[in-house]
Amino acid sequence: MSSSPSLDTLIEALQCLPGVGQKSAQRMALYLIERDRAGAQRIAVSLNQALEKVSHCQQCRNFADSDICQICANSGRDDSLICIVETPADVLAMESSGAYRGLYFVLLGRLSPLDGLGPEQLGLESLEVRLADQTLKEVILATSATVEGDITAQFIADVASKYSIETSRLARGIPLGGELEFVDSGTLSRALSGRQHYDR
Repeated sequence: MSSSPSLDTLIEALQCLPGVGQKSAQRMALYLIERDRAGAQRIAVSLNQALEKVSHCQQCRNFADSDICQICANSGRDDSLICIVETPADVLAMESSGAYRGLYFVLLGRLSPLDGLGPEQLGLESLEVRLADQTLKEVILATSATVEGDITAQFIADVASKYSIETSRLARGIPLGGELEFVDSGTLSRALSGRQHYDR
């Protein structure tokens, strides 16, 4: 407890952030109040603005300031490709790679009946509407490398097959620059089973 209830409230509020405990929240709060009040004001304004404006795109379910996000509205994107991801953070990761120019569909989770996450919660009905679109040629499954992620990918692949749409799965294996001794056994096993042969 500090001598300021308002500061205590701020410290407590900051602890809702992932990976931020009591000490980290205290450091952040003290820094903002003591050294960067202008920065704190920008954070407050930006946070309020995001809470008011950000919702989900009606087409892909990614975060957006309007009914349709900027990616879906971009006529320069390849609408014959759709990448299925679990979270908006996955979209950010894909976009930062600069390697993908198609569209997305964000599941906002993965199939997990024990957690109450079924096809309805993942928006798979609206995804199927998009799969019925004649312009779509390939579905790229970019769900996580977990049992639930694999089950979700297989479920979507089965739905896509009804519309004769090609499906692919992101390759999984040793990361660029990774050394074998530091790679976990599951990743190494997938890398071996999915290995490519050199042309002779």
